[in-house]
Amino acid sequence: MPGISRGGRGRIAALGTAALLLATAACGTGSGSSTGPITIGISLPLSGPVADASEPAYAGYKVWVEQLNASGGLLGRQVELKVLDDGFDQNTVVSNYNRLISQDRVDLLLGTFSSKLNLPASAVAERNKMLYVEPSGGAEEIFDRGYEYLFFAQPSTSLDLPEQFVNYISSLPADERPKTAAYPTQDDPNTDVTVEEFRKQLTELGVKSVYSEKYAPETVNFDPIASAIARAEPDLVIHGAVAANDGAGLVKALQKQQFSPDMMFQTNAPSLVGSYPKAVGEKNTEGIFTTTAWSSKSTYTGNAQFVKDYTKEYGSAPTDDAANAYTAGQVLEAAVEHVGSLDQTKLADWLHSSPVSTIVGVLRWDERGVPEGDMLLAQWQNGTLQFVAPDGQQTTDTVVNPKPGWS
Repeated sequence: MPGISRGGRGRIAALGTAALLLATAACGTGSGSSTGPITIGISLPLSGPVADASEPAYAGYKVWVEQLNASGGLLGRQVELKVLDDGFDQNTVVSNYNRLISQDRVDLLLGTFSSKLNLPASAVAERNKMLYVEPSGGAEEIFDRGYEYLFFAQPSTSLDLPEQFVNYISSLPADERPKTAAYPTQDDPNTDVTVEEFRKQLTELGVKSVYSEKYAPETVNFDPIASAIARAEPDLVIHGAVAANDGAGLVKALQKQQFSPDMMFQTNAPSLVGSYPKAVGEKNTEGIFTTTAWSSKSTYTGNAQFVKDYTKEYGSAPTDDAANAYTAGQVLEAAVEHVGSLDQTKLADWLHSSPVSTIVGVLRWDERGVPEGDMLLAQWQNGTLQFVAPDGQQTTDTVVNPKPGWS
């Protein structure tokens, strides 16, 4: 691979060719060699309904590897990625990780995208006693199985995601709070947990639920959902979106219904700063809330260089998904460097007892692999994703409320 340093880098091969759906490089010598390249196995949904979100994650992994190799690699060896496409299918992701471990004999693993895929994929890693650092997939059920080799590379899980937005709602005078809410969500372990927690906490604040419905991941027609929401006329819409496809799909369907809620929160989709505004229309992003793990403006270790290198290669700033993948790489790198070997049990033991400095801050994990930290509350304002909470992380003191109507 062409080299890049922590202060300068060469060229990364662009996404989009058929070969990149199979691997970023030829498979390394695997666990049978201590002198050849260290090979890291990953399965990603590079095709299918969430490809728009997983491709930036793939790019984040590649930026991390390029920087790593330019600074000497791991244990004095260069690092290669072996990436397989699972098409957002649970059976395929299981087959892919089994292949990576038993057939390709990769040295290390990194996680895939979404709770839907990480739930079965992490089971394969645990069964084979291999460290599994996942960049996304914060559903509680993933961490309630007593796994020893599983770690989440974001500041907190899906159960904690509503915290900052609910805190904002509770800070409003009673007469300015929403009275009713709708809860559409993609049927996914991550969004299911998050939206249910939103509904629980907002109900405790006196916000009445007037609509709640799950839709299949392959849904492309959101007109029936938008029609039902419009009839219910909620003040607030909490949408459990997985990617830009369903996030934008609901917004455009609501536009056709000529219904614009006073407040709207979507998971995941609004953080896709490249594709989301194009999909819904830049003016229609105004006032939409989301929660992210990362900010391009943060001063955490390595963040400025990550943003610089990613932007140079791909022509736009990294997304939250790209940053999450890069963070997972940082966690794996720290474990290998401090342990000094590829012993999977020692790597897991070290992470259970040691903090790691990353581009989302210092991460620490409990015995389940759950991190201890805070997510960021973001809102689209004047064509830019601004951060409005928590204290100390804001990029603006202004919050747009109510959300303007669609343009």
